[in-house]
Amino acid sequence: MMFESAELGHKIDKASYDQQVPALREALLTAQMDLAAAGKYPVIVIVAGLDGAGRGETVNLLNKWMDARFIRTHGMGEPSAEERERPMMWRFWRVLPPKGRIGLFLGSWYTWPILDRVAGRTKEAELEQTLEQTRRFEKMLTDEGVILVKFWLHLSKDKQKKRLKLLEENPATRWQVTDRDWKRYKQYDKFRAVHEQVIRQTSTAEAPWLIVEGHDPHYRVLTVGEILLNAIRKRLDEPETPPTELHAPLPMPPIDNLDILHTLDLTQTIPDEAFEAELEKYHGKLAELTRHRKFANLSVIVVFEGNDAAGKGGAIRRIVSALDARYYEIIPIAAPSEEERAQPYLWRFWRHIPGKGRLTIFDRSWYGRVLVERVEGFCSKLHWMRAYNEINDFEAQLTDNGVVLIKFWLAISKDEQLTRFQAREATGFKHFKITPEDWRNREKWDEYEHAVCDMVDRTSCDNAPWTLVEANDKNFARIKILKTLCKRIEKAMEME
Repeated sequence: MMFESAELGHKIDKASYDQQVPALREALLTAQMDLAAAGKYPVIVIVAGLDGAGRGETVNLLNKWMDARFIRTHGMGEPSAEERERPMMWRFWRVLPPKGRIGLFLGSWYTWPILDRVAGRTKEAELEQTLEQTRRFEKMLTDEGVILVKFWLHLSKDKQKKRLKLLEENPATRWQVTDRDWKRYKQYDKFRAVHEQVIRQTSTAEAPWLIVEGHDPHYRVLTVGEILLNAIRKRLDEPETPPTELHAPLPMPPIDNLDILHTLDLTQTIPDEAFEAELEKYHGKLAELTRHRKFANLSVIVVFEGNDAAGKGGAIRRIVSALDARYYEIIPIAAPSEEERAQPYLWRFWRHIPGKGRLTIFDRSWYGRVLVERVEGFCSKLHWMRAYNEINDFEAQLTDNGVVLIKFWLAISKDEQLTRFQAREATGFKHFKITPEDWRNREKWDEYEHAVCDMVDRTSCDNAPWTLVEANDKNFARIKILKTLCKRIEKAMEME
């Protein structure tokens, strides 16, 4: 059994402990300062395990030994009302430590799946699915450079009982033991079975579980401290290695030059008079839908991508003119800020996930990694190739939580883009819309087109399909967008 080595009765006497602690504290503090100075890697430490195994004491000592400016502890207890309105992982994404900092998690993305399974609120298949998602999440973190250290503090059943009684008998620690702890003790065998399953299925090469016997506090703390020190020191002291070269075949354009964008009929138009009537119709419908009582149970995310000058801004304005300004938000996505560069790629998008009864529009989005970053070489092939799976996981978490995710790609012809570029240069109040970067991107038209087709092919799923919008005629594009938006929201409300 995997816990046997943690039930051997490891013990370190107080004299040995007192002798070793000063050097360990100094080394940990030095490593923490070097980590902050380098500013290249974040550290996530998960301290999990049984009640009474010393999780809180261990976290408190790590905080005491290190500099409080560069370390934060997250208790992650019962989710708040705000957190319940969003996917489970939202609460963890938004507190991930930036590069150069350490995040201690006393309670993590493992806590509630375990409790739910032991209590019978979820089935075996649901736990299996959650653990698979967890493996992919942690793989993404480590691929992004995170130093992920996972501790499991274990006690045998007899030692857990002794530990709880010892804490209960001491007036200074009595408050640490509750009826909940004794209730869970009675379910020890159930917990152990689920714990073993979780550890077995989520201990990977990138993020292994480190099982530490929790009965003797001296042994426990020194072991945790040494392992954490070695993990940080190893990353800081070893020379950086470039990303592994990608040997898998890359996506290739079809040999007959027929792709999904070439199948679009860009000649479709709506005359101005018909457009005004259609606009009034769908504005009214969208206003009615978003003010309906059922909308309060929905979260809506609208993603806009498209060719430069395809009309994303105008389409967004037509949407929000029908909405109550108190319940929507527009998120314009440009080059990442310094704060955003210090986090995993998807962090800056997770932070803007709306709560219930709200609609958020992304003017460009997380697809930048497989579009502009891919074509312009801003990230490695390895990074943009793995991004497809990461994006699909992200969107699956959104839609599994009831988010209505609507993704638009606005397509125009190369000739139409040239016409719009020239018009922007000739119009004083549109100068800000055209930049040298737009002209540079145009020179790579075929490369962008190939990247778009790959994106649609790899990320258009039943739960989050792409809607391709023929946008040579702005009237046609705007009505198609409004019509699609109303249809998707109406369908989601019917399922409520």
